[in-house]
Amino acid sequence: MRIACALALLVLGVAACGGEDRSKATTPAAAPRPPSSPAPKPAADTDEKVIRGWADALRGGDVAKAARYFALPSVVSNGTSPIRLKNREEVEFFNRTLPCGAKVTKVEDTGKLTVATLELTERPGPGQCGQGVGGSARTAFEIRDGKIAQWRRVVDEEPANPDAPSI
Repeated sequence: MRIACALALLVLGVAACGGEDRSKATTPAAAPRPPSSPAPKPAADTDEKVIRGWADALRGGDVAKAARYFALPSVVSNGTSPIRLKNREEVEFFNRTLPCGAKVTKVEDTGKLTVATLELTERPGPGQCGQGVGGSARTAFEIRDGKIAQWRRVVDEEPANPDAPSI
């Protein structure tokens, strides 16, 4: 019985603390939704020129020229964790490993990065695009001082053709 009385007093004491009138309490309003991302806008001409130059060089099979569009160091991610390329040989190797060439079909500025939509093509040199030809891929670029500082493949939630090679 003593425990029950002590518990009742404790509950009453806690209810009286704080001086708030609970009868006027309201449910807080729902948190406002974060603003949606702004619609992409056309990319800066200088950024688009770098992206198109890189894609044209790669599509033509000129890996060394494609590599010269990259800053040193630069960061790449082709569906992998980011990889830091520190010298021209590493940049050339990265470009050489891309099995497809690409034609730029659309370039947009997302506010942080420039995203290019690419139509995949065959290209001279190592690698075969195979079933990827005619497919599309998207790549996000950070262009700094006229060079590609970041090259990151944009991986769609559900790829149209999961067996298609990357660029």
